[in-house]
This record gives sequence, structure tokens and C-alpha cells, in this order.
Amino acid sequence: MDERTELRDFLRSRRARLRPEDVGLRDYGRMRRVAGLRREELARVAGVSIAHYTRLEQGRPESVSDDILDAVGTALRLDADELTYLHEIARPPRPCPAVTSPQAPPSLRYLLESFVLTPALALGRHTQLVGWNGLAVAVFGDFAALPEERRTLSHLLFTEPRLRELYGAGWEAAAREHVAHLRVLLGRFRGDAGLAAHLDGLLALSADFARLWAEHPVARARSRAHVLHHPAAGELTLYGERVSLPDAPACWGLDLFAAEPGSASERALRRLAGADIRWPRDRPAS
Repeated sequence: MDERTELRDFLRSRRARLRPEDVGLRDYGRMRRVAGLRREELARVAGVSIAHYTRLEQGRPESVSDDILDAVGTALRLDADELTYLHEIARPPRPCPAVTSPQAPPSLRYLLESFVLTPALALGRHTQLVGWNGLAVAVFGDFAALPEERRTLSHLLFTEPRLRELYGAGWEAAAREHVAHLRVLLGRFRGDAGLAAHLDGLLALSADFARLWAEHPVARARSRAHVLHHPAAGELTLYGERVSLPDAPACWGLDLFAAEPGSASERALRRLAGADIRWPRDRPAS
């Protein structure tokens, strides 16, 4: 991942989504050679010199102050996550502790198994699945059966057909949300060679990932609802929460899923929790 290119392409993508009238400028109807705002229009709205903005968009932010970044972010109508990302990629990366083989400590594994009606996952910095409970396996499939190098949420979403089937029509939204989360990780863990390799590998492996990555979505994973089509339990509506673990460099956070109390989805989770459910592809050969 080239950092100068990332800064340039992110800013261009945000200029392209704005029209002059969106930022209070008149559009005189002349043929426009670029999609969205021109550089000079953006600089005028931000109240910065065209030279300052041009250096920033060229990936040369060395002399750009936080005030200028804030002004550019306001002019581009960036939301809070996007503005944070702009500040992160416009600055030298902070030291990032190396993590070669992340593992969930025993205490975290015990915590995961204590969630009886909550499918629970422990995630590494590159969305690696470093821990899970039995109900997560019953809902999403047998993670242990995956090759270790592809045991990530990213690979599940973009290379495993069963996850596409599980999400059905909601796959596109889930995939876009995941790509937006990966960009948050890229800003937070800049300089992490493993994360950069993970992203480069996905770009080479999945045309869908490359398509969504080129749109430059940036958003922290927040409360969200997933409608899943489980081969044994039927339709499940699960509400997801991602919990960060800032003091655990080898294990970035937890992904927790719950059903509405008393709902058909909760009853289905209870059945899954008490049954030896195997996904079709996980059944041993006869």
C-alpha cells in the first residue's frame, strides 16, 4: 500500500462526490473536465492556497497544519471517521508493535465460551479470527477447517461462497461495511507490514474487494443488524457490536452478535446452541 497514493486517491474520491452547488459555488454550465470539484474550487471553499492543497493531494503533506487539514475536511464534507482518517494518513505513521502470530489468551477464550447465546469472535489486527465460541461456529461455519492464512473475516466475506449465501441480498452492504472498517484499521495501524500485505493480497484475490476498495469507504464498525439465511436454522436477525481491546496489541477486538429477546431468532440461537450443527461443507466425507 503506497501511502502517498492513498492520500491522493482518498482526497480525489471526496472531491469527485461534490458538485459546485453543494459547497455554495455557482456552476456556469461549462464543460467540466473533472468529476466533482476542481482543486482550485476546493481550495477556495477551504480558505487555503491552491499550492497548499495541491501539495496535500500530491501526497506531500509535510508542511500542512492540522488547521488546514480540518479546513479541507470541512470543505469536503467529511464525517468524523473520514476526518480522523485524513489526519492519520497525512502524518508520519506512529510506531506500531509487531504482531507475528496473534493468539487469544486463555482468559479471553474463557470469556468467549461464556457467551452462551451470543456468537462471539476475537479478531486480530488484520481481521484474523484468533478465537471464537461454539455458537459462532454453528452460525458462521467451522473456522478451524480454513487454512490459517485465510482464517480472516476478509477472506470469509470475499472468498467463501457459504458467507455470500448466508448474507444473501445483504452481502454487498456487509462487504462494503467491512472494507470501510479495514480503512479505519489502515489509518490506525499504519506501518504494519502484515496489514499492508493482507490488503494487497485481497486486491489481487477478489475483484469485488478491489471494486469496493477503489470507492474509499471509511467508517468504524458500529451497531449494525445482519439478516442471515442459515441452512439449518432459517432466517436469523442478529445485532452486531464490535468491542475494541486497546491494551491487547495481538487481539484488536471482539465481534459479538445477539438476537432480540423473545424473537424467533433468539429461539433459533437456542436451538443452535443445544445442537451439534454442522455446515454442509464441514460434514466428514462418507
